[in-house]
Amino acid sequence: MTLLFLDIGAGELVVILLVIVMFFGADKIPEMARGLGKGMRQFKDATGSIQREIEKSITESERAANTATPTTETPKPETPQVKPPENSVAQKLADGNPFPEDKQAPKE
Repeated sequence: MTLLFLDIGAGELVVILLVIVMFFGADKIPEMARGLGKGMRQFKDATGSIQREIEKSITESERAANTATPTTETPKPETPQVKPPENSVAQKLADGNPFPEDKQAPKE
């Protein structure tokens, strides 16, 4: 029989438990197990507390982002209108007559 934890077999596990019993004694093992359990519980509580704080911070930042969106549009700056020089092609296009004076647009 092989345990999945660190690939320890049943015989190896029995030897480890015997060494622990011989080293600490049968009286100290329940106290050590209680201490280990309390330590694990404190660790679990601390990690749960940290996780709740992170989730709380995320939800608060999402709420702040949703309420901070601007409801009015910012006005766009106006671009100055530059008038092209007289007798230029751009001026003739702006006036609506892109053809030179001597030639008129073909009539349809």
